[in-house]
Amino acid sequence: QLPVAESGGGLVQPGGSLTLSCDASGFILDGYVIGWFRQAPGEEREGISCLSMSDGSTYYADSVKGRFTVSRNNAKNTVDLQMNSLKPEDTAVYYCAAGSVLCPAADYNPRSYAAWAKYEYRFWGRGTQVTVSS
Repeated sequence: QLPVAESGGGLVQPGGSLTLSCDASGFILDGYVIGWFRQAPGEEREGISCLSMSDGSTYYADSVKGRFTVSRNNAKNTVDLQMNSLKPEDTAVYYCAAGSVLCPAADYNPRSYAAWAKYEYRFWGRGTQVTVSS
C-alpha cells in the first residue's frame, strides 16, 4: 500500500462538482505539505494546489483559483480537494503528493511547481481520473 492514495475521481458534467481525497494512511500528516497535481493527455503535469499542515498556508494555480478548495480532514487523515464549477479543460489524471518543503508562492508557475515537486515530494499516489464531459 502506498503512503498516499487518491480517491473520488469520476465522470461529471460541466458545471458539476467532485471532491478528491488524498488518504495519507502511511504516515501522520503533521509537518508535511500535500500538493495536488494533474496531467491531461499530451500535456505536462502541473501543480494546482497545496496545503501546508504546519501553518495552513495554501497555493492555487490561477486556472483553479476560486473554484477549487483544499482542506484537511482530521477525522479521516485525508487532504481533500473540493472542485466546483468543473470545466472540460479540468479533465486529467489527478495526483496527490506529500513533501516537507513549503507550498509555493501564490503566483508560482504551476508547471514549474510540478517540475521541482517531482524531486522534492517524497510520496506520490497513483492518480485518479477526472473527466468533465456532457
